[in-house]
Amino acid sequence: MTKPLLICSLLAAITTAAITTGASAQISDDVVRIGVLTDLSSWGRDNSGPGSVLAAQMAVEEFGPTVLGKKIEIVSADHQMKTDVGVQIAREWFDNGKVDAVADIPNSGIAIAIHNMARERNKIALLSGPGASSLTNELCSPNTVHFTYDTYALSKVTASAVLAEGGKSWFFITADYAFGHSLEKDATHFIKLLGGSIVGGVRHPTNTADFSSFILQAQSSKANVVAFANAGQDTDNAIKQAGEFGLVQGGQKLVGLLMFDTDVHAIGLQGAQGTYMTTASYWNMDDKTRAWSKKFFAKTNVMPTMIHTGVYGSVLHYLKAIKAAGTDDPAKVMAKMRELPINDVFVHGGRLREDGRVIRDMYLARVKKPSESKEPWDYLEIVKTVKGDDAFRPVSESQCPLLKK
Repeated sequence: MTKPLLICSLLAAITTAAITTGASAQISDDVVRIGVLTDLSSWGRDNSGPGSVLAAQMAVEEFGPTVLGKKIEIVSADHQMKTDVGVQIAREWFDNGKVDAVADIPNSGIAIAIHNMARERNKIALLSGPGASSLTNELCSPNTVHFTYDTYALSKVTASAVLAEGGKSWFFITADYAFGHSLEKDATHFIKLLGGSIVGGVRHPTNTADFSSFILQAQSSKANVVAFANAGQDTDNAIKQAGEFGLVQGGQKLVGLLMFDTDVHAIGLQGAQGTYMTTASYWNMDDKTRAWSKKFFAKTNVMPTMIHTGVYGSVLHYLKAIKAAGTDDPAKVMAKMRELPINDVFVHGGRLREDGRVIRDMYLARVKKPSESKEPWDYLEIVKTVKGDDAFRPVSESQCPLLKK
């Protein structure tokens, strides 16, 4: 081959490669747009809310300002813990706002509706806030990533520990919506499986201020364990009032089936001490978690909850998958999210299962006594690390048709 022909051949090959690369790097609307749908004004604000928006922004900052040469944009909105409001926002985002993925969505009732909408419109749901295990069980979707926790894992890890310490009889104080029902149902399964019993329970509306009648029923039941199957300010108010009525002094154990660092902060160590809880992350685990959390704290004045770190992790993994796939096409991105291991500041060697469940380590924690706390927000003693395969629903028990048994 002569030199001019060789040069022409090389130029043609380079041009072809450039065209191929450009064609494969397909980003819809030339922007990757992620909508953080959260609670900015109601009873779940502290556990998600503005911190979830910041966590998504921190993921973008860590990944880089662009993906495949295209801008990454974070938008946010307040669903106010109202299903109709949340659905309306998500519909507008998907249909007119050019949002590619929706993240967070605390409140399982809202999350279930939007999880179904994401499947219908071929978008991606990156769920950190909701807990209902049905999202990856009978309601499973190929377009959903349930990143942080669920009622199955919370119930299994916490109930097993409390039963092992002699907490055989249980009374439930349960929030009357999808998440509360799911948490009570899953906990009841493990309690009975491990030889315990349910002696009673009550359900309360969300955003309840006065728990006195419910606490008195729990106290009079003589149950070994009073379990709170609720979240946010409801959990804070219920545990505070249980302390005022002297349940712990009377020999009853308190269990927060869903609690966050912010709940302990709101209740105070004096009222929350000794309470068992299960978490997917904790700010004070190692140097990296402390550094990330202190950066988060500087802008929020709270340490991150597992919802916050889950928003960060799910957005970061989504962006990594887009880069690896060379496109933001939902099917191809979901395939990459399942293929790539999940590694970030708080998750090590996690994986996304075909049912949408992220399999990751969970941590059994006990709230410290005031005398044990060495610094502000030093609230939890990590009692046990539970491997993801042991914490979450096994494939053999799943009703999800996407799983191969």
